[in-house]
Amino acid sequence: MADHRLFQDIADQITALIREGVFPPGSRLPGERELGERFGVSRVTIREAEIALQAQGKVKIRAGAGVYVADDANNQGQKLPEVSAFELTEARSLFEPEAAALAASIITEPTLAKLDDLLQAMAKDGPGDDEKSTEADREFHMTIAAASGNRAIIHVIETLWRLRLELPEVRKVHESVCKHDGKSRHAEHARIVEALRKRDPQAARKSMREHFHRLLEEMLDANEKREIMELRQKSAASRARFLVSSRIG
Repeated sequence: MADHRLFQDIADQITALIREGVFPPGSRLPGERELGERFGVSRVTIREAEIALQAQGKVKIRAGAGVYVADDANNQGQKLPEVSAFELTEARSLFEPEAAALAASIITEPTLAKLDDLLQAMAKDGPGDDEKSTEADREFHMTIAAASGNRAIIHVIETLWRLRLELPEVRKVHESVCKHDGKSRHAEHARIVEALRKRDPQAARKSMREHFHRLLEEMLDANEKREIMELRQKSAASRARFLVSSRIG
């Protein structure tokens, strides 16, 4: 079985080539051997990547005939539903704690070392929601998802991160919160890694759940403050408008 993260990386690279027109819709992909040499991986990894791409609707595997790019490959999975930042965070709080619990029992030492490196990178980046810290955050959560060894879980969490990064309103809410909570996020991530290192599924689930609980509270507080500010501004505008008449004459 190919490494889960490796085959997904290859699938992503092939998807990028499809979008760029290197492998246009309807065309036949090069054989496993050629693709393996191109990407520097085994034929098994290529096969796993192609299976993943078929599940996403990007390619069609025809027995004895090869692998063909789907006619609508560039339209598959691109349109995202309009969800609120609260709905997204609620969904992540349901899926990601279970992914962490599953990963805790089977996580490898190299994966733990990578999470340690990401923790250091996030500490170095400091607070904020700039591109570098957001990408480190995404890689942290996706590394845990990949460690679960479950491709369905990986796909779901990848899609949730697309919502997080690609929906403007969701990004806006996160920006209003994340620039103030750098220390809290780092401490929460560190507790998640500690639970994973202890191979403790219950602690991993609890730590990840607490991470999202705190994030939801921060988002609700920020939303409440924004609504109060908007109400005060509206009230001030109304006061200024209607007191004009009392000064006439």
